[in-house]
Amino acid sequence: MTKITAAITGVQGWVPDYVLTNKELESLVDTNDEWITSRTGIKERRILKGENQGTSVIGTQAVKGLLEKTSNKAEDIDLLICATTTPDMLFPATANVISNNVGAVNAFSYDIQAACSGFIFALATASQFIETGKYKKVIVVGADKMSSIIDYEDRQTCIIFGDGGGAVLLEPDSEGYGIKDSILHTDGSGEQFLHMKAGGSRKPATPETLIAKEHYVYQEGSQVFKFAVTNMAEVAADIMAKNNLTSEDVAWLVPHQANKRIIDATANRMGVSSDKVMLNIHKFGNTTSGTIPLCLWEYEKQMKKGDNIILAAFGGGFTWGSVYIKWAYDSK
Repeated sequence: MTKITAAITGVQGWVPDYVLTNKELESLVDTNDEWITSRTGIKERRILKGENQGTSVIGTQAVKGLLEKTSNKAEDIDLLICATTTPDMLFPATANVISNNVGAVNAFSYDIQAACSGFIFALATASQFIETGKYKKVIVVGADKMSSIIDYEDRQTCIIFGDGGGAVLLEPDSEGYGIKDSILHTDGSGEQFLHMKAGGSRKPATPETLIAKEHYVYQEGSQVFKFAVTNMAEVAADIMAKNNLTSEDVAWLVPHQANKRIIDATANRMGVSSDKVMLNIHKFGNTTSGTIPLCLWEYEKQMKKGDNIILAAFGGGFTWGSVYIKWAYDSK
């Protein structure tokens, strides 16, 4: 019996219009363009402005574009999963809101929260519904409005994050293309180094938590950097070894866009040259769940059918992982 795999058959991204440059950040915190660029590789990031504008706006725009691009009807979608750390609200799921906005009336939908690893966790999860034959058309969204949980008086975090995201369509493939393998990890002991202190059931919002700025991203940068460099690089190398891939076999590395130095370390560990590394951190910063789909969107026309693609990510939790994909189509 022919093995069914889940193949990405379309990708679409979306970012807000407003560009927050390093120059503008100089007026907000004690920093400068050279300091930010040398430490992160980021020059600018996009910010979603306006009232009542949440992550669902990003996801909705990406999914609408995806459906149009792939000539699919919203009512034909079976399942929509949204990876996000910044849902519109605790409930309903942002995936529910997106599905309603685009008219995916026959899809069931839910969110996945795994910080910056969210998109690859969601991709690996969604692929199971295709592989079992349960569903034929599944959309995976990765989107975040990180500006909603960033303290723009904290130079350690405000220089890094931006808003944006993308969506991919998964469909069955029986010709050897699609998602071939995944390796996913979590380590809850990393909680202390990267988290949001208040706003959950452990510490609900109060006037005191607001005054103490406990509803923003808290990060111990040096600890997160060390763990990320080691684990994102190792898991990418592990999935290559597991699937007998050499650096020459890999057409593209699609790394989570957290920090240029982490990206470089991952590529070096894999033995992959810089011309095979998807990079847009300089334009969009770290959009958390949005970074990998945004890379796929921007580089879509450069990928060829049969290309071996390695996705790799690391995020709060700690979470980290890698997905191996054999690309299923040539862009028109």
